Amino acid sequence: MMINIYDDINKLEATLRKTDEFANVKAAVESVKADPEALALFQSFRKIQLTLQEKQMKGEEIAGEELEYAQKTAQLAQSNEKIAQMLQAEMGLSQLIDEVNRVLIKPVQELYEGI
Repeated sequence: MMINIYDDINKLEATLRKTDEFANVKAAVESVKADPEALALFQSFRKIQLTLQEKQMKGEEIAGEELEYAQKTAQLAQSNEKIAQMLQAEMGLSQLIDEVNRVLIKPVQELYEGI
């Protein structure tokens, strides 16, 4: 019997969109988007974060000034109430996704038990 796991995954995606955790992130994102100051601050934070991740993946060295700038930008972003609420909501959603991942990986873990 052929099983199409993608049908179930698509149902899971639709269910995820209906959770309180997803709704909280969506509302928090909209709140940040509606505030020009918070939006600009978050975009700056995100840009430096992505730049540093890209450098890390390429094996490039990150200069001390870049790291210091990233830390200051992160502190500024996290001190903004709307961004802080968004990051908090994102953590809640991330915990839910982690739980789903644990359940999904369980059959694979069971295969290796006792080896």
